[in-house]
Amino acid sequence: MYIKSTIIAATIATIGSNAAIAEEVTLRAVSAFNLGTTFTREFEAFTNWVNENGKGIVQIDVIGGPEAVPPFEVGNAVQSGVVDMANVTSAFYPNLVPTGDVIHLAENTVQEQRENGCYEVLDRVHQEQMNVKYLAHAGDGIGFHLYLTKPIDGPDLSGLTIRTTPVYQAMFSALGANLVRTAPGEVYSALERGAIDGYGWPSQGILDLGWDEQTKYRVDPSFYNVDVNFLVNLDVWNGLSDEQRAKLEEGATWVEETNALNADRNVEEYAKQADAGIETITLSDADAEKWLSTARDAGWAHVESIDAPLAAEFRACLVK
Repeated sequence: MYIKSTIIAATIATIGSNAAIAEEVTLRAVSAFNLGTTFTREFEAFTNWVNENGKGIVQIDVIGGPEAVPPFEVGNAVQSGVVDMANVTSAFYPNLVPTGDVIHLAENTVQEQRENGCYEVLDRVHQEQMNVKYLAHAGDGIGFHLYLTKPIDGPDLSGLTIRTTPVYQAMFSALGANLVRTAPGEVYSALERGAIDGYGWPSQGILDLGWDEQTKYRVDPSFYNVDVNFLVNLDVWNGLSDEQRAKLEEGATWVEETNALNADRNVEEYAKQADAGIETITLSDADAEKWLSTARDAGWAHVESIDAPLAAEFRACLVK
């Protein structure tokens, strides 16, 4: 009788445990960028996909953008578990992953990085240094540009004060610019006051922020590659069931496929910039080569100065 009762009790406990594991989990997420703008587009699409396809398994509650957590604090928030998940660029958490700038030096797609093992390296570094799961990457196919309030006739930025982030800090410094670091929300007023002569920003998104009203020129060609990353607190990730993690990874694969749309989106954005009165400064072939080689060399030199062995490991799988 005692044995039978023990078996029944164990069976009930197992059923209860399985039920608990199967319970739907809701992750609290935040974005470093304003909701409804270019660099939350993929994250919001991913969230909608998960909430539709993950009913009864996993859901995502996006609690806000910079009004909820300042952009440069988002990395700390997801690392510490203040939020479960974040949409953020590596440029906003260099204090946590100092070699994170390497992501924008990539010359291949996230799909190729998953195939050649580079994704696993990026994931490993984020887990070890930041306590997060590197879940997905958006931004492939979106390059950066220098936008200005006054013209230049070559790759010499001497005498110009440029708003920067870690993404292009080494490049702009090598080209002679005076550098100022501000949050995106402060750029418009800095342009308006004449405190800066320009800024680095991707091919998409300046109209979202109204910066086109204070911008007169865009310098071509573009350089680097945008990275907007979906990160999950590692303790939260490890606490999810296999089914919940699989659903999030399925959504990650789905949303990364939409990076292919960025080529056409760039064309549309350039047309909108022209309509807004932004003129294009196209560097000559020789100047363009210096522009791009400075970007490449300064970027890699910066990463190598932080961790040469890791830089070599990255270079082997990010450069074609």
